[in-house]
Amino acid sequence: MHQNQKWHFAVIASVLISFLVFSTLANEQAKNNPDQKEWIQLFNGKDLKDWDIKIAGYDLNDNFGDTFRVENGVLKVSYDKYDKFGNRFGHIFYRRPFSHYIAVVEYRFLGEQAQEGPTWATRNSGIMVHSQSAKSMLKAQDFPISIEVQFLGGLGRGPRSTANLCTPGTNVEMNGKLHTQHCTNSSSKTYDGDQWVRVEVSVLGDTQIKHMIDGVTVLSYEKPQIGDGAVNNYDASVKKDGTLLTEGYIALQAESHPIEFRKVELLNLVGCMDSKASNYKSYYVKADNSTCKYK
Repeated sequence: MHQNQKWHFAVIASVLISFLVFSTLANEQAKNNPDQKEWIQLFNGKDLKDWDIKIAGYDLNDNFGDTFRVENGVLKVSYDKYDKFGNRFGHIFYRRPFSHYIAVVEYRFLGEQAQEGPTWATRNSGIMVHSQSAKSMLKAQDFPISIEVQFLGGLGRGPRSTANLCTPGTNVEMNGKLHTQHCTNSSSKTYDGDQWVRVEVSVLGDTQIKHMIDGVTVLSYEKPQIGDGAVNNYDASVKKDGTLLTEGYIALQAESHPIEFRKVELLNLVGCMDSKASNYKSYYVKADNSTCKYK
């Protein structure tokens, strides 16, 4: 081979090696970008995998009347197979508990309320956080012991805020004082009609919970804990009043009015906080260094 050809091959080989090394490093940096947020899609848009269903009066995962279903990429709460509501309050629970996170839900109300649904439940639903598990609920229990981020749709008759707080079997603190009022309105505007609404919930263990719409905090409180009433037919061994809620399950409600959820996602704020690890994330607020990886 001519000397110039050898030189050209050497140059090309050097360039290729440099490119591969650069590409590998770039890929690793992209893969391990500590600022890149890794959202978990709790609802996958296809089915109810990883969710448990509990409807009052029915066994775990007895989805009476096909109440919870997936159609056209949305999770629907429907009552077209009911003759009447019959106090069949339902909840669908993601099967994994969380403690520190940001949850995002996009929902809309539509259609008519189920026959004989309670008046207060018209265009009413919500997401439960720090909830007991579906498995720990008794058959006749109406609501899980949890913190409810209440969703309300406008009725065309004046203000009706959403992202409110309700407390089935729980209490919170506000301004350093125990807050025992069952439902507390947020400062949100009213969302009339069938429009989609995006609500974010920031949950920091037993420290603080914030409700947000369009990046604006509309309600904030501290020290979620078990206590008070507004829940019936529960297992007394589960309801230990005064216990701070450090973690729990996430659930969506079925309270007699049809609703659709097109997004249910979560940003876990617990994980590896060792900056030398390949799975370190800058946005974590609670360390679980048992998950650290060093490859």
